Amino acid sequence: MDPTASIAFWAILFLGSHMVISSDLVRPRLIAAIGEQPYRGIYSLVAFATLIPFIVVFGHHKHSGPMLWYLRDLGPARGLTRLLMLASLIFLSAGLINPSPNAVSISAPTSPRPPRGILKATRHPTLVAFSLFGLAHLLMNGWLGDIFFFGCFPALGIFGGVHQDRRKIRELGDAYRDFLAATSFFPGIALMSGRQRWSRSDTPWTAIAIGIVLTIVIVIIHPRAFGGNPLG
Repeated sequence: MDPTASIAFWAILFLGSHMVISSDLVRPRLIAAIGEQPYRGIYSLVAFATLIPFIVVFGHHKHSGPMLWYLRDLGPARGLTRLLMLASLIFLSAGLINPSPNAVSISAPTSPRPPRGILKATRHPTLVAFSLFGLAHLLMNGWLGDIFFFGCFPALGIFGGVHQDRRKIRELGDAYRDFLAATSFFPGIALMSGRQRWSRSDTPWTAIAIGIVLTIVIVIIHPRAFGGNPLG
């Protein structure tokens, strides 16, 4: 199979399997048949069974296909890439420290707590992190095969977030609707609209420190680990 077509195939399989197994048609039936915990095990197994080959195929065929854009020589694009990666790592760290009640691995309470910290900025901090990671790499990798690979991350972040919200509404009803009304999907919207107010205590200082350190480490090891450093 053509290298670019192989990457596209695994991209579709990776995203499609996530959407199917967590869909309204499949998820409730699986849980009713085998239980919540076995379902999560199957979900994780399918995720790894599609993600690992996806990464391996891309690793062997990165920069395949026609080049649609090349921005690596543009200083502003490189600077934006660094900022997106820093933001991605901060959101990821903050989301792990202060998980949202819609997180797949978290058993949400029947009445989610009022948003605090990073959740005032977005109710999907980890999914925002995946999306920013993908967008940062799309800027620096305009080959078609790379677009299929890195484009999966914002696609999974956006569609996964919408799907999680719908599922939590069915599970928690009005309690989660209130949480949605008080927060925003895209970062900063709830703050700009006045639905939330940021305070000094909400600033995720630990996550910011982790994000800065990880960004520096990535800039240092990226050339040796991945054969190039668009962040540097």
